[in-house]
This record gives sequence, structure tokens and C-alpha cells, in this order.
Amino acid sequence: MTPRPLFRRSLTIALSAAALFGIAPLSAQAQADWPSKPVKIVVPFPAGGSTDIVARQLALHLSNTFGQQFVVDNRAGAGGNIGTDLVAKSAPDGHTIGLSTSGPLANNKSLYKTMPFDAQKDLTPIALVGEIPLVIVSSPAVKAGSLKDFVALAKANPAQYSVGHPGNGTIGHLALEYFKTTTGSAPQSVPYKGDTPAMTDLLGGQIQAISAPVSAFIPNIQGGKLTGLAVTSNKRFPGLPNVPTALEQGIELEATVWFAIIGPAGLPRPVVSKLNQAINSYTNSAEGRAKLAQFGMVEANGGPDLLGTLMTAEAAKWKKVVDAARISLE
Repeated sequence: MTPRPLFRRSLTIALSAAALFGIAPLSAQAQADWPSKPVKIVVPFPAGGSTDIVARQLALHLSNTFGQQFVVDNRAGAGGNIGTDLVAKSAPDGHTIGLSTSGPLANNKSLYKTMPFDAQKDLTPIALVGEIPLVIVSSPAVKAGSLKDFVALAKANPAQYSVGHPGNGTIGHLALEYFKTTTGSAPQSVPYKGDTPAMTDLLGGQIQAISAPVSAFIPNIQGGKLTGLAVTSNKRFPGLPNVPTALEQGIELEATVWFAIIGPAGLPRPVVSKLNQAINSYTNSAEGRAKLAQFGMVEANGGPDLLGTLMTAEAAKWKKVVDAARISLE
């Protein structure tokens, strides 16, 4: 007769084997069948903005690719933290993903005293989608043909030069503080509630320059109403090929708003791979590049590891700027 303790050990081993050889294949089958139902793409910003519209374009492409509906769900608030947190706390089965930006994925960690999620621990990087460079733009009344010229003017008479940006904690603000540190100049920083009021004051002569994402300024730069002093990407922006980068002018300033697809932590690697390949095929296509360019966005692609590295590096970079300038959104 088998002793009861030995029977219990045998039963435990048998159940463990059943879990190993029975449940694991079922899990693999579930991943192979993904997506088995509609997929939600959470956008942490309001409907109608560039992030929302790009998400809807991607949703259409992914729906056609996988034969399941991809649906955009706008969850705005707290600088993108609310919607991104929803993704972080969703089930890691690939049926809830998000299109977020460099704010919630990197910068906000330093700007907010409390965060509902940790981007490095609670999210799975899937794919970069694109980036929008910043531009330093001035009025033609300012006698500067380049960012290097503007630095010289601002150093000589800092009280006479002010630079607007779209608001405290925005990438335009962070880039301006970084610019001041790297150049040793000290123009006045003027916060606005968005690009449009800042541009109105620039055209009216109330401020001398703006640091902001390039999208809103392209028509006026192309029309000669504003002077593009520099873009802050690592290479020239295709929409403004005659505007040099800050790096070309010997000024260490690189700042962009980047957009990426992410999922909750623990997302199965096969699902990540499928999504990454499908998204890269869109951003590499002529149609994808053309549609992104409508928002002043340059396509970006690569593997999930590249996105993960970018998230970590950008968080560290902007933390130094935030700490030095003592910027806080709470």
C-alpha cells in the first residue's frame, strides 16, 4: 500500500507536469491566435489631436493586417499619465495597447512628484512610430540668421531677449532650459498655453523667439514671416531643408517629441514581434510617411529594444534638466 505522504508528493508532481505540458501549450496557442477579439489602442490625449489622428491611421492599418478591429480609446488627462496608466494596468494579453509620447514615457517621471506607473517597469516597449523635432524660431525683426547669432545677441543683452514656449514642463520649455545651460545664455523664459498664443506674440513683437515643436510653425517659416534659427533633431527636418540643426551650428541641443506603441508589462514576445513588424511596415511605407508628414512628423522604426533604450536614456537626460531648473507640475 502506498504511504499517504508519498501519494501526495506523487499527486503534486503529476499536477505540476500537467500544468507544464498542458497549460503551456494552451498559452502558446492563445498567442498564436492573437488577436482573437478587437484590440483597444488607448490614446492618452484628446480626440482630434495629432496623436489621436495618427492612432486612427495605425488602427486602420492594423485592422487590415490582422483581420480584427483595432479601436482607438481616448483617455486624456495629467499630461498623458491617465491613459498610459490604463495601459500599464491592463491584462498583458495583447488586446489593450497604447500610442503614447515621450512625455508619459520619459519626461513626466521627473515633472510629477507622484506617478501612477513606472514606464521602465510597468510597460512593454513595442515600436517607435515617429518624432516631431523642435524648432527655435524668431521674428525677422531680430537680426539673427542662425541660432548661433541669436546666442551672441542674448549673451550681450539678456534682458532684451525673451523666448516663449508652449507651457511649463512641455518639451519646448525643457529644451529652452537645456539650451540656456549648454550655451551659457540667459534669455527670459515666457510660458504660454500652447503654440498659437506664443506665435501671436512673436509675430506682434512681444517676444523675440519661440522654442516649440515644429509643426505649427512650418507655414510661416516657409512664407518668410518667421525665421527658423535651428531645428533640434539630429538631422535636418525634411519639411524645412534650409533650416540647419543646432548640432550643425556647434550647439549641443537635441530634443524631439516622439510617439510609440506600448503595452502592459509581461506582454508575450510573439505578440510584441507581430505588432512591431506590422507597425514598421506602415511607417516604412510611402503612405505612412506621407500621412505622418502632415503633422510635421518624421517616421521612426526599429525593434522594441531600441524603444526601451530610448525611454531609459530620455528619462535620465531630461531629469537632469528638470532638477537643475527646478521644474514641477505639482
